[in-house]
Amino acid sequence: MTPNPNPVQNPKGTTVTVSRRAVRTRLLALTAVPLLALTTACAAASTERPEAADGAAGLAENAPESAGLQVSTSPDQDRVRTTESAEAVALLPDEWADKDEITVAVSASGSPPLVFLADDDKTPIGHETDIAQLVADALGKDVRLEVKAWADWPLALQSGDVDAVISNITVTEERKETIDFSSYRVDELGWLTAAGSDLTIDDREDIAGRTVGVGSGTNQEKILLEWDRLNQEDGLAPIEGPEYYESLSDVLLALQSGRVEAYVGPNAVLAYQAAVSPDDFKVVGTLNGGWPDTAQIAVATKKGAGAAEAVTAALNHAIEDGSYHQVLERWGLGTEAVDRAETNPPGLPKTEE
Repeated sequence: MTPNPNPVQNPKGTTVTVSRRAVRTRLLALTAVPLLALTTACAAASTERPEAADGAAGLAENAPESAGLQVSTSPDQDRVRTTESAEAVALLPDEWADKDEITVAVSASGSPPLVFLADDDKTPIGHETDIAQLVADALGKDVRLEVKAWADWPLALQSGDVDAVISNITVTEERKETIDFSSYRVDELGWLTAAGSDLTIDDREDIAGRTVGVGSGTNQEKILLEWDRLNQEDGLAPIEGPEYYESLSDVLLALQSGRVEAYVGPNAVLAYQAAVSPDDFKVVGTLNGGWPDTAQIAVATKKGAGAAEAVTAALNHAIEDGSYHQVLERWGLGTEAVDRAETNPPGLPKTEE
């Protein structure tokens, strides 16, 4: 996992049931992305399941011309939809086949576009909730969203409180010991700078001597420190810092004030911020979150529950009919698309003791 820079502590969580009623969507042009405090209240977000493949478009006609510049922030999300997949349904384990809805944990960290709060300040919306909708559609189920703090979702999954977790989770070999995975996005990190910066970060040498910000305890911190170590071995100047930040708002202020020259974090969050505030910020480089290996983001289900193959088939159904790509384009994440979903793909190796 490459967690968002400002995780919310909300042990009780928020529950949102997405049923099949049709709703209207209100589109707003976003000129700034506020940080949103997570609440414990509940709200309903309803949509209508399409009955034929040509109904899968959903929000396609409302897709933003520029990534992230125009999205629905209404709690009543007119989400991109897909159709039921007979192949995916046939793969469902008995425990899932006998229920009308699946419960999916997400993490509303206040960092668009992955998951954030709607205009009502309590309903989670975003890319991850849209992926949950596609999976549920293809499996012929309604979806119940439960907001969980990052520290809480593993126990919720293992105890059976939730059926799946969609929370920007990176596949690792260690996690595969207790979790089954269905990949749906490339794990990509980005380098964010102020719009006026002359930096371009393509390789580790580009950060030598620079003041760099990062989130403490994250995968990107490990990569940053390794880049710095290798640079110093080569006789290059060490980075200044790193400077550590827990919230995206602090990161943005630091970049604008010049306290840091660049910040490395989940590209999805940073690219979205650059898209909605192009006069203030820009992404000046990307790298795979598994550097020097390749990492993938995946839906997590309980190991041995037998649900992963069905979820993988559901994702591939959405990839094939185009609804998956519409979701990624809606949130400005088209560059992170996978060609095919995989069950338990190779994960990042275990950290040596």
